[in-house]
Amino acid sequence: MARSSGAREAVARALDALDAGAYLADEQGSIVAVNTRGEELLARPAAELVGQDAHDLLHRNSCGEPVPRTQCRIRAGILAGHTQQGGDEWLERGDGTLLPVEWLTTPCDIGISPSATLVLFHPSGRCGRPAQRSPAGGRLSELERLALLAETTTLLTSTLDIHEALRRLIHLVLPRLADWAVIDLIHEQGEVWRFAVAHAEGGTVMFREDLQGPMPPVPQESPMPLSRALRGVASSLAGPETYQGPPDSGIAVEQRHLFDVTGMHAAVVVPLRSVHEVLGALTLGRADQPERFTASEVALLEDIARRASLALENARLYQRQRKVAETMQRHLLPKLPHTPGRGMTARYLPAPDASEVGGDWYDAFTLSDGATALAIGDVVGHDLDAAAGMAQLRNMLRAYALSQQKPPSKIVEWLDQATGDIAEVSIATLVFARMTEDGAGRCELSWTNAGHPPPLLVTREGVARYLTDGHGILLGVMPGQVRPDATVEIPPGATLLLYTDGLVESPRHGLDEGMNRLRRHAASLAQRPLESFTDQLLARARPRDNDDDVALLVVRHTPR
Repeated sequence: MARSSGAREAVARALDALDAGAYLADEQGSIVAVNTRGEELLARPAAELVGQDAHDLLHRNSCGEPVPRTQCRIRAGILAGHTQQGGDEWLERGDGTLLPVEWLTTPCDIGISPSATLVLFHPSGRCGRPAQRSPAGGRLSELERLALLAETTTLLTSTLDIHEALRRLIHLVLPRLADWAVIDLIHEQGEVWRFAVAHAEGGTVMFREDLQGPMPPVPQESPMPLSRALRGVASSLAGPETYQGPPDSGIAVEQRHLFDVTGMHAAVVVPLRSVHEVLGALTLGRADQPERFTASEVALLEDIARRASLALENARLYQRQRKVAETMQRHLLPKLPHTPGRGMTARYLPAPDASEVGGDWYDAFTLSDGATALAIGDVVGHDLDAAAGMAQLRNMLRAYALSQQKPPSKIVEWLDQATGDIAEVSIATLVFARMTEDGAGRCELSWTNAGHPPPLLVTREGVARYLTDGHGILLGVMPGQVRPDATVEIPPGATLLLYTDGLVESPRHGLDEGMNRLRRHAASLAQRPLESFTDQLLARARPRDNDDDVALLVVRHTPR
């Protein structure tokens, strides 16, 4: 829900950059967002518009009467799934007056719903017949230009994946503006990589992988168009004749080859430049379309490139933060001890969504009395703070457990107190356990649970049950609370699972359903070798719509 709300806010900010009135409608025709200009023209606040059916609320004929849904061209445009525009339509304002408008509808996928449509409108004192969509390569009307800029902003800012953003950019400009699109990126090490060479063919976009790959270094003095763009200097027009002379660099050689292979007769090269750095260059070329690029089209491409650069910089910065967090988590997660009589393995899977990096963790180590300590936990949050809190919690738990031969409950009570006094952790869940084995090979597990999903014990015969005893409240909620201990005997060949909630919870499935799924799959795999058991369990039990990290610690009792 928070993600959807954030996307709506981003869309509203993007629409406010438009000079025309604009609103976004979902697949049912309900208004999702509206810009400030739209509020002014309609004399209605956003709170009165968002969530309402646009047709029922706004669409009227010249006499102020409701328009039948089957006869409303704006509604038909919203449902059509492709760009349409027209005039001679009327919208009812908040004060009861009618506003004659020219309008344009265009699909706009921003991740809020399966389908969304951008509706642009501005006042018109004249009536006219609906215009047809401009053919590929034709001159765009002002409304189409505004729609393209709005679509660029909303599409590119709704993802934090750099490759996905660039693919969206290509599909935005092809074939509306050109036959060919080329994106060159500058990596953080300064190396240039030709990310994509795409061609619009028969309504589809085809990628030429043979033209993609590493590029020569950027020459510092070259006046050639791509070299200038990659230095962030300026936009340039280019053609095959631009590169016919003796090449001044390796990049010039590559560009000559590009023009020869693609047959482009005209191109424009625009820098992808953020406030802080040059990210790369966007080249659009025409081979099948006879028109050359005009000054107004170059200005439009520069505006598109600025918006794309902002989205790319945000995605790059976010991915840097994610990489730091994942690296820190990976290095802080421990090596498992080799203990006679116990097989042990673990897995840590980061969230598939790049916006989710969290505080899931596990630990296992040998205590001074020969027992094996086992821990699994989750610090609330999905950011660097959560990862740092995880490291603090794990280290304090180790210190208490190694220095004091106490039951798990006592160790966790001390840890609970420390989360408020020492660690930068607000709330966390944890299972902490001691596994011991006597001379006769009898294995016993004692544990305490601080608000975490219960461990799962699976016998070799496939009998699986959750260890629900020893359960207490979360860490950080009521420090000083006395915590319970629980004890169970682990039969020979049995497998113990400690896991985080990402393995059993998902947005579309309840906790009970996820725990039942985990129990059934674990039982069916009970006799698999430990590594195979763990990998297959993750593949089968982890929800496909999982958006959270997963940590899994698996221990199998194999008596000596």
